[in-house]
Amino acid sequence: MPTVDGKVSVSVWRATIETGARADKIGPPHAGCPCIYLIGDPVSASESAIAAAEAHSAHNYHPLPVVVATAEGSWVTDVEGRRFLDLLAGYSALNFGHRNPRLIEAARAQLDRVTLTSRAFHHDRFADFCTELAELCGMESVLPMNTGAEAVETAVKTARKWGYRVKGVPEGMAKIVVAANNFHGRTTTVISFSTDPEARADFGPYTPGFQIVPYGDLTAMSAAMTAENTVAVLLEPIQGEAGVLVPPEGYLAGVRRLASERNVLFIADEIQSGLGRTGRTFACEHEGVVPDMYLLGKALGGGVVPVSAVVSSREVLGVFRPGEHGSTFGGNPLACAVALEVIAMLRSGEHQRRAAELGEHLHHELSLLTGAGAVRAVRGRGLWAGVDVDPARGTGREISEKLMDRGVLVKDTHGSTIRIAPPLVISKEDLDWGLDQLRAVLAG
Repeated sequence: MPTVDGKVSVSVWRATIETGARADKIGPPHAGCPCIYLIGDPVSASESAIAAAEAHSAHNYHPLPVVVATAEGSWVTDVEGRRFLDLLAGYSALNFGHRNPRLIEAARAQLDRVTLTSRAFHHDRFADFCTELAELCGMESVLPMNTGAEAVETAVKTARKWGYRVKGVPEGMAKIVVAANNFHGRTTTVISFSTDPEARADFGPYTPGFQIVPYGDLTAMSAAMTAENTVAVLLEPIQGEAGVLVPPEGYLAGVRRLASERNVLFIADEIQSGLGRTGRTFACEHEGVVPDMYLLGKALGGGVVPVSAVVSSREVLGVFRPGEHGSTFGGNPLACAVALEVIAMLRSGEHQRRAAELGEHLHHELSLLTGAGAVRAVRGRGLWAGVDVDPARGTGREISEKLMDRGVLVKDTHGSTIRIAPPLVISKEDLDWGLDQLRAVLAG
């Protein structure tokens, strides 16, 4: 963007957006008018929209330069009518695809009745939501929130309160064990136990009470999980942001055994990995593990509204009393209506089976790229993969941009790694077409 005396001119931004001129040349002001006019080629609708966003939004994200206008199923269309295959699915928030008809209908029906009461009153969808979600998880109690980060914060508060009230940990001494390279959100407390410099830098002082151990290292976990003051261990069954890292076989079962032996809560953050993504309802099921607490979000709202929840036993969530924790929007009627339809869809097992079957095909095809040398490693389960591209082929961002140019949307993380997580409703034909584009990018 051009500058005047070292500063971006508001008139330049406004003229770029309103006149469609490309802001690469600045002419002198008109006589008697302080405005700056622009000379150049017309800009696209996407460029105009991006310029407007850059002018007035905080730069806490670095999105790909695509401006989505409509979407359906596994496909999105931008403001210029170009179609893209979505192989990210909103970091698993869109497990059931964009604008899934069942979920849109559930939302539309609820919109005609009531959307928000706050928890100051009861509403007629709340009991069903809590009952159905508890049953899906094989648990007893549900504490609804909105975002995944709120669910994690709620779990931290729950574990500490349980430790003091039930386990008898001395006040202020509760410890929670977490794994390196975790991603549980970006609140002040959560980034206090992050090992990602981008998430932590300049946000201190940090919240104490956490011990970080290497992910997948059962020996380190055992040493950290001291019986006296440890109230919980908080883990992602598969670390998504870290590059879809799957722990060694037996790790989750070993953590479950240690937690039971030492009277420690095992909290499974299934916000990305849960609700069908890995071919099971929960990723913990791959090792036959049932945690003491599930953290759910993203897909629970069906890509329609933000919905999250902490699901556990009556004993654990029973530590809360009125006024000690809450959320104005948590468990609102609209959220409950959509989440109830999500739960009903998961009960059929159709989406879990589809993720397992298409996931096997996805990982087979990606393994062929590994053998060809274009890809160094592939990890994941079900319709979820972290792909480490040979750095000689480009950074993860560069690969993502080249795929975007070919009509496929993915997201990079950590150097030359890209993540693939299509909606569970994707057709095999569309998935294969997307993989063809990846092959072409890596070959080129």
